[in-house]
Amino acid sequence: MLIDAHLHCTGQETTSDVLHTLDEAGVDVGVLLAPFLSPGYSLDDPASLRRANEHLARLVKGREDRLVGLCVVDPRDAQAPQDLRHAIEDLGLHGVKMVPTGWYPFEERVQPTFAAASAMNLPVLFHSGVFIDGRSSRFCRPSYFESLRDHPGMRVALAHLGWPWTDEAIAVGLIDLIHGVPAEQAAFRFDLSFGAPAVYRKEVLGRALSVLGSGLLQFGSDCFLPCPGAELRERRSWLEALLLELEVGSVEMDRIFCKTAQAWLGGAAPQARGTGCTPAAPTPAHERTTPPAAMSRMRWRPMCC
Repeated sequence: MLIDAHLHCTGQETTSDVLHTLDEAGVDVGVLLAPFLSPGYSLDDPASLRRANEHLARLVKGREDRLVGLCVVDPRDAQAPQDLRHAIEDLGLHGVKMVPTGWYPFEERVQPTFAAASAMNLPVLFHSGVFIDGRSSRFCRPSYFESLRDHPGMRVALAHLGWPWTDEAIAVGLIDLIHGVPAEQAAFRFDLSFGAPAVYRKEVLGRALSVLGSGLLQFGSDCFLPCPGAELRERRSWLEALLLELEVGSVEMDRIFCKTAQAWLGGAAPQARGTGCTPAAPTPAHERTTPPAAMSRMRWRPMCC
């Protein structure tokens, strides 16, 4: 099984569009984020986020075997905890994405939303690291998320391994391991939707694997739907190429492409396909957009939130 744990909706896609893209890319399960960066939606407009969550709920309904929906809320909004509960309990979504823009994760005003997510034992995805659109990333340093340990019911994933603060992100993830917490029960995981330019990626990934292990790392393409499956496949090939260069074995591959995300999703992980994973088959060499040897020269294709 292959899980793409970071896919953006725009509001322009249909269910059949998404499934076709996943099929083309060889992805079994897609974790979809409600739109918040597309025209008509904004993190500064809670009403638009409610519409976004309703769109996503319609999109995934009836295809929970392959699609997992994460709502989007702005925890600065006093109604965010209620919006979160509505999205989960009434709309049938299974987790939440939040983007620290204009707020720090340790601020008192955002704790009620985190408390609601903790009470519902939700998987939560946060942007971490720099923004490519020039917004200030000062709110998104990995160490600022340490305060989320006050809400132990949350299963947190930090996107982009917090680049350029990757060492800081690794340090945050290491705490549970130091104290003997199994990877499946860890508070923090990190998705490998790379924010780093290509020249940094092998070093960053190698360090993360050496310190954290594959059980805290998961694949996410960070693609925006609707898009061709070839785009997801290309981003998957970037990661596969690096893992092959680093001589990562099939067990570790299995965790990165499936099992880490299954543990993160918990009860939201599609059950129809069982709890086990089969190793993700590497993209055949003739289908790779970029061969391993060219990775260090590859032009930076930056990621988003």
